[in-house]
Amino acid sequence: MLQRLRHAEIMRRVRLSGATSVSDLASQLGVSPSTIRRDLEVLDRDGTLRRVRGGALLLEGGLLDSGVSVDADADRPFAEVAEVDEQDKEAVAVRAAELVRDGDVVLLDIGTTTMRLARRLRGRRVTVVTSSLAVLDVLRSDPEVELLLLGGALRRPYHSLVGVLTEAALSQVVADRVFLGASGLRPDGQLVDTTLAEVPLKRAMIAAAGQVVLLVDRHKFPGTGALRVCGPDDIDVIVTNQGADEATLRNCAAAGAEILLT
Repeated sequence: MLQRLRHAEIMRRVRLSGATSVSDLASQLGVSPSTIRRDLEVLDRDGTLRRVRGGALLLEGGLLDSGVSVDADADRPFAEVAEVDEQDKEAVAVRAAELVRDGDVVLLDIGTTTMRLARRLRGRRVTVVTSSLAVLDVLRSDPEVELLLLGGALRRPYHSLVGVLTEAALSQVVADRVFLGASGLRPDGQLVDTTLAEVPLKRAMIAAAGQVVLLVDRHKFPGTGALRVCGPDDIDVIVTNQGADEATLRNCAAAGAEILLT
């Protein structure tokens, strides 16, 4: 592939996800990691993106100095993402709902799978804390569920609230468990994400919960993402589908995670 075509494709992928890694780009474009590193250095010097260790972040029009993503997912809006791998996501949500007991305080991360989990919690006597507007839409009219919405800056394409206000609100929360989503789970058990604004929120949710339950359908192995959320030793339970990468699951189990397959 010609250099100018590679650069255009790199930028398309960075704009789509907000961030990407050298290894992902090398695999996707069929070139060596050293070639991708040189490409990223050129694009960084041009002011097109921000070169970081292991990958690149969207710069112009994509990230503010505050670290809040601005329409990083504009090419794949929430409604479109919700329709991808629907059966696998639904199976994960159904199994995850079985972990919730009446009276629980649960944190629901953003994402299309946690939205499906919220549907399974309708009519339950639980407290749900979330920064997801999709979860709000599902539960707002349910008189049984006590719903606490975390404030913050609106991230429109992905129906979520982000930023320092959301993080500050999370510091006041004590939850029984958090149901966490992510862009990918690496073979060594590292949980990764693509969007800079969401990573500190996920970390704050982990800190606020007694149990961390990861909801990842089988397509999230290894998934995408250049930004580390946490290691396998921070995860208590992984809910995923049959067919998820067995080596990754073994590594996570060795670190102490319980694996629940649907």
